[in-house]
Amino acid sequence: MTTLVIGYGAVGRPVVQQLLERGDAVRIAQRSPVSELPPGATYVSCDVLDADSVRRAVKDATQVVLAVGFAYDSRLWRTVWPRTIENLIEACAETGARIVFVDNLYQLGPQTEPRREDMPLTDIGEKPKILAEVTRTWMAASAAGRVRLAALRCPDFYGPGVAGSHLGSASFGPLGQGKPAILLAPPDTPHDFAYVPDIARAVVTLLDAPDDAFGQVWNMPCAPTRTPRDILRIGADAIGARLRITTIPLWLLPLLGLASRFMKEVADVGFTWDRPYEVDARKFTSRFWSDVTPFEIGAAATARSFLAKAA
Repeated sequence: MTTLVIGYGAVGRPVVQQLLERGDAVRIAQRSPVSELPPGATYVSCDVLDADSVRRAVKDATQVVLAVGFAYDSRLWRTVWPRTIENLIEACAETGARIVFVDNLYQLGPQTEPRREDMPLTDIGEKPKILAEVTRTWMAASAAGRVRLAALRCPDFYGPGVAGSHLGSASFGPLGQGKPAILLAPPDTPHDFAYVPDIARAVVTLLDAPDDAFGQVWNMPCAPTRTPRDILRIGADAIGARLRITTIPLWLLPLLGLASRFMKEVADVGFTWDRPYEVDARKFTSRFWSDVTPFEIGAAATARSFLAKAA
């Protein structure tokens, strides 16, 4: 049995590692070759935007993990996300391979209560609307019996070496250099974060689950909700750093977005930061496991990883 992991980034890497550690056959797929292929894994070139390329990569795989990421630009997302999911559905419909899709929660839009799997999809925001349509696409294919897909919806994540995160190179990174952490978010608003090794564990859990776990959404469990300041303080204390934070207020993002595409894209999902952001993962924890990594361990490990990188 071979598992194909499409995307060898922040989540794909620990998924591959966990699968290899237990002796599974693993194939890594992405456009460019892996610079340091882990022992025991194989590589196949795959452009998720090319249907034939995806079909060749999926061939002989029994299960597929979709863990790709694209540049943070809704103009790009309008094309790449629908095409990616359609290509993967078509390829796996031919082979019968099951899919675990590492997804996020933008498609639920603004909420005033913890996000649940059964909440309706939104039409607010460019990126949320795109992911809502992607969700409708795979759900329709699943309902028609064409594909078996389970979506793991994750909030913002963090972890050792994870640069592209609110709690990444711009925030944890400067701590070990004696510089202020930078946040494009309110530091004192409660917000759920998922630890990347826990996400990988959840992916493997779904890969191991029977077919009745597919055709549906699973919210990623997180450590008890804290504020970004709380989490950064735990990391700073672990490496003996003084915590200082520089923040960019939410109201300023749309103005900055006139000159910066990235700021415009952050403002597009400002509803994830203008209020407490919590994820209800009781569906997952009641069936599988709930012992996620506490911030006292995860934030400390993350801070140490950035300190070592700066040394």
